[in-house]
Amino acid sequence: MIQFNNVAKTFRKARVLDGISLDIAIGERVALIGSNGAGKTTLIRCLLGEYTHDGSVAINGLDPRSNRTAVLGTIGFVPQLPPPLKMPVGQLIDFSASLCGTDPQRIHGIAKRLGLDVESILSRQFVRLSGGMKQKLLIAIALGRDAKVLVMDEPAANLDPEARKIFFDLLAERLDDATMIISSHRLDEVSALVNRVIEMDMGKVVLDDKVADAVTLTAKLACRIALSRFEPAFAKALDGWNIASHDEGKLIWEGEIAGPDRLRFLGIISRYTALVSDLSLSEN
Repeated sequence: MIQFNNVAKTFRKARVLDGISLDIAIGERVALIGSNGAGKTTLIRCLLGEYTHDGSVAINGLDPRSNRTAVLGTIGFVPQLPPPLKMPVGQLIDFSASLCGTDPQRIHGIAKRLGLDVESILSRQFVRLSGGMKQKLLIAIALGRDAKVLVMDEPAANLDPEARKIFFDLLAERLDDATMIISSHRLDEVSALVNRVIEMDMGKVVLDDKVADAVTLTAKLACRIALSRFEPAFAKALDGWNIASHDEGKLIWEGEIAGPDRLRFLGIISRYTALVSDLSLSEN
């Protein structure tokens, strides 16, 4: 689906990309990781046809720069920083839908699944939305088209746990017909989403590793936590997760989390190791 062949890019005599060659197939979910300055953003911009470069880039056999309109119609892009658009939300949805020939209601539907009440913000300027609302809308616009390639820059960073679960479900629906590239500074932020890791450093690929899916994107894990004593800070940390306590002493907490969110969830629980006497996660 995507081919980078000896791609190189230089800015002011500085080599930003140094002979990148990669083949990425349909169904692969790629984590593109590396520190600032590694070349991730430049590689993505070459993929989107924004930069001239040495070597070649092809998406389904087409050069994204010389066939930009045709290629961009098959790409869903979620940027790391939302653009400062003053366009009303309703107009933005209609405009985005018209570019790729999709029904605006499809974008509305995905936004609603993510927990965004689109109807109440149609007249509001995009720039005036909260960070989480912007992220949900940008994801809905990207997934609302028949995109063969999804390019996302830390797409779940501003999502609450329930929206993250829905996001995983939405991606799972596209596994058979889309290629995904998810860029991030850190692997732990995207590890739940991917089955291949590509690390860049100083414009080169230094790691290219396929990883097995430990759980499916739609898996649900039953969770039970037993505490030796209750602390209000623990309850506050679980705010937003589908975990609750129904006993008077608040020592037993039970609920359900999305399987791909297990590492993030365990990271939160690890802060309260002194309180936790027992913890179990089991797939339903």
